[in-house]
Amino acid sequence: MSYLRFEKALMTNLEESVPRELLRTNRSGAYSCSTIVDCNTRKYHGLLVVPVPELDDENHVLLSSLDPTVIQHGAEFNLGLHKYQGNNYSPKGHKYIREFDCDKVPTTLYRVGGVVLKKEVVFQHYEDRILIRYTLVDAHSATTLRFRPFLAFRSVRQFTHENSVASREYTEVTNGIKTRMYAGYPELYMQFSKKVEFVFQPDWYRGVEYPKEQERGYASNEDLYVPGYFEMDIKKGESIVFSASTSACKTTGLKKLFQDEVDERSPRDNFFHCLVNAAHQFHNRTKKDERYILAGYPWFKCRARDTFIALPGLTLSIEEEDYFELVMETAMRGLYEFMAGKPLTAKIYEIDQPDVLLWCVWAVQQYAKHAGREKCNRKYGKLLYDILHYIIDNRHPNLKLCENGLLYSEGKDKAVTWMNSTAGGRPVVPRTGYIVEFNALWYNALKFCASMAADYGDATEAADFERYATLCGKSFVETFVNEYGYLFDYVEPKDNPDWSVRPNMIFAVALDYSPLTPAQQKAVLDVCTRELLTPKGLRSLSPKSGGYNPMYVGPQTQRDYAYHQGTAWPWLGGFYMEACLKIYKRTRLSFIERQMVGYEDEMTSHCLGTIPELFDGNPPFHGRGAISFAINVAEILRTLELLEKYKY
Repeated sequence: MSYLRFEKALMTNLEESVPRELLRTNRSGAYSCSTIVDCNTRKYHGLLVVPVPELDDENHVLLSSLDPTVIQHGAEFNLGLHKYQGNNYSPKGHKYIREFDCDKVPTTLYRVGGVVLKKEVVFQHYEDRILIRYTLVDAHSATTLRFRPFLAFRSVRQFTHENSVASREYTEVTNGIKTRMYAGYPELYMQFSKKVEFVFQPDWYRGVEYPKEQERGYASNEDLYVPGYFEMDIKKGESIVFSASTSACKTTGLKKLFQDEVDERSPRDNFFHCLVNAAHQFHNRTKKDERYILAGYPWFKCRARDTFIALPGLTLSIEEEDYFELVMETAMRGLYEFMAGKPLTAKIYEIDQPDVLLWCVWAVQQYAKHAGREKCNRKYGKLLYDILHYIIDNRHPNLKLCENGLLYSEGKDKAVTWMNSTAGGRPVVPRTGYIVEFNALWYNALKFCASMAADYGDATEAADFERYATLCGKSFVETFVNEYGYLFDYVEPKDNPDWSVRPNMIFAVALDYSPLTPAQQKAVLDVCTRELLTPKGLRSLSPKSGGYNPMYVGPQTQRDYAYHQGTAWPWLGGFYMEACLKIYKRTRLSFIERQMVGYEDEMTSHCLGTIPELFDGNPPFHGRGAISFAINVAEILRTLELLEKYKY
């Protein structure tokens, strides 16, 4: 049986099928996303969603959906599915679904009387083109297919409504049409692999409702424009291919193009292969051939911190060292522009956050383990030393090296760590002063760069880094270790330390170089195990701490207050499991393998084959937030790699 396969009973039960989402990307910023029954439940859903840089920095839904209709003996059977106000679903095409399989490409099998129709979908790599192949597997009489395109032409953050400005004009092209609802947008080409009749029958479908937006406390209704429909006859055993794109295609080559794209796909036939597939979806190659890592789908862009945290897991852990180097080439340009105070030409957001440089050093450290220290020094040695001297010279606008060897950041008025939710313009968790993971990363960076300098650089440089590391390590223990065996999350020298039990202390154990003694490391790990560990990662706050709010539900403000106040994060679980292996080694292998089961369960729920942004901190640990999140996928892949190393 296929790994990602669902039978009729689940597909026709909307309570089970509608919450399951499906994401396909082209690795250049565009994507296709909906539910497994093709019922859009978010404003971010669409069959063809593309960036339109001429308009703004957002993605735009051009083609929302395509409804196929089977016609036999004059009877019409619409296979589409939309949700309207009042919990009404129409036209209820899901009842014809017999099975759904997503191992290689999403494949839906419909049965309408004696008609069996198969639908397969691929997104062409590096092109803004969605391809759908329809095959008439069986039919006992003449069969006609009709297709209605639902158009939106809007930003993923907005809605479209019936209006008189939308253009109804269209132009016939080879086996299809091209149209554009509003000026400034690209033309949408809708073409088929065989001759088709287009019937112009413009109409607005009003009151389409998106329940996921309702859950999040947003507006949730829009109107979609249908310019008409395409119609063609199809014979038993025949396949036709539909293309929707921002550019015209040679329709005679559509069948071959579809098959070529299918042949390139790797099966998602197990947990690991699903994660590898998900890792590739975060790849982003621009027209300038720059390479980035997108932080997540469907609404995140390339963020600096996420890039460096995710990069080792998404590339090195699956033997894709070359893509690590391509992303680093773009990222290095951005880092040097930032350190020189120049305008950024690299499209990397939040590069000024104070821990970004520290995470960059950590990412390079992982590269050294895979590619070898000599190659690492040759490619990134200068970058490492430049970063450390930039910090030591106190040139960062919000990262001050104090006399005690610790790094200080101001975070009262603006969120500066990964715990970045805000309410009323101020951080919900105002982490400020000496921040625990910043200084754990700083100590690790100093020790790593000292060892690299000793081996390939300058003995004097190595001695200087070691001196800073010794001072930092001593102050770290004095500042963060408390009498209860865990670490303060942050310490503001003028105020009391923060006593909340949070997961950020795990980095002081998991990183290669730790300022803590083995006994202190074990104590920290034990507290994380008792108070923070869930089957979906570490909680962002202990249930015993004040303000625990583990359910990420409700309107935006309510979710902002819960975002880092008890929700569970898989990427933190990755560092927790690395710390476990570091301290207990092979004796914890079976324990960590059991933890992996909690993530494998997600392959068939939420968004198929990937890991969402976060989970509720209490049972049943529902997945929440973005449907696919880079650092979560990355850290699970890195954990699987660590497991293999400890096994053999």
